[in-house]
Amino acid sequence: MITLRVVVDQMVAPVPGGIGRYTEELTRALIASAPAGCDVEGIVSSSTPAEYELIEAALPGLGNLHKTSLARRELAAAWALGVTASSGTGLIHAPGLLAPLRRHNRAEDGTQIAVTLHDVLAWTHPSSLTPATVAWTKGMLKRARKHADAIVVPSHAVARQLTEIMNLGDRVRVIGGAVGRGLVLPAIPLVEERLQALDLPSQYLLTSGSLDPRKAVTALITALGLPGAPDLPLIVLGPDTWGELDLASVADEAGLAPGRVRALSGLSDSDLAVVIARASVFVYPSLEEGFALPIIEAFHLGTPVVHSDAPALLEAAGDAGVAVERSDPKEYPGRLLEAINRVLGDSVLRNRMSIFGGDRSRAFSWRDSAERVWQLHADL
Repeated sequence: MITLRVVVDQMVAPVPGGIGRYTEELTRALIASAPAGCDVEGIVSSSTPAEYELIEAALPGLGNLHKTSLARRELAAAWALGVTASSGTGLIHAPGLLAPLRRHNRAEDGTQIAVTLHDVLAWTHPSSLTPATVAWTKGMLKRARKHADAIVVPSHAVARQLTEIMNLGDRVRVIGGAVGRGLVLPAIPLVEERLQALDLPSQYLLTSGSLDPRKAVTALITALGLPGAPDLPLIVLGPDTWGELDLASVADEAGLAPGRVRALSGLSDSDLAVVIARASVFVYPSLEEGFALPIIEAFHLGTPVVHSDAPALLEAAGDAGVAVERSDPKEYPGRLLEAINRVLGDSVLRNRMSIFGGDRSRAFSWRDSAERVWQLHADL
């Protein structure tokens, strides 16, 4: 029996975030797609019994759950220093950079270690992260350069950026993510019920992100205050504040009426599906991403998408969305507005975008991602 052990620790992190969801979805798919004679086990930091149960319930079919003697913070510090004695040998796949990276010999003991780098923001936009996260990310990538057998990235855009940061030879592999299995619209009566419960208007624009300048939500809000802007509310999937900034103040500075911009966060998968599916246009103005999951989610639910020309977004969207040049910050709000008005004003275009988007979303699946991971380890 060949065992692939996945570092599933992010699933029980204080804030699991996108990597926690990625870990769960990928590991489930790895279990479902395991070749004959192979199984999947998990590696997790010392946690509570309830957290162990959460992992095992979320990952039916997991062969075993290896529990380290160190809690999460201590484990991250130990692995960053190369103290990895308890991690054992064999095939190890990390859905992030948290991995027992150490000197090993694939030919002698069959050990393989693959890690995942989701973006290069620690180098390109360090202000989007905490100083501790920036330092840890850079340190772990240096360890990966020495000891990882493969470095998985979610897009060719990140692969190109990575080659400019560090020479990793031919070890970089592009394996993207996909829409979560829970992002499904409920039955129509329940959709209407949830629309009322969430107090959603009949028409609205939708975006995702915080007021972090990299996300460019401020540019979108500014666009809605320009002459000729549609009189539609903006729903922001994300926090209401970022640092000392808050959505109400940014909207007021743009000349928008109170309550026209509103944040929604902590939604269930089904509520998120309702909010995305009923939006008139999903606008994703982010200046840089490693992967474009919010765009793919909107495509999946048939919502027209306007997005920036950030490389990872162009790569994911293909021709299914309307891309907006982001190079000039002063011109960007006006260009966003022009694209939004173009989509809102053309029902034929919206219908075509909905069809193309649905087709595009089917190019991404967790089954395909998992099979690529299995193939990666087979190649190694």
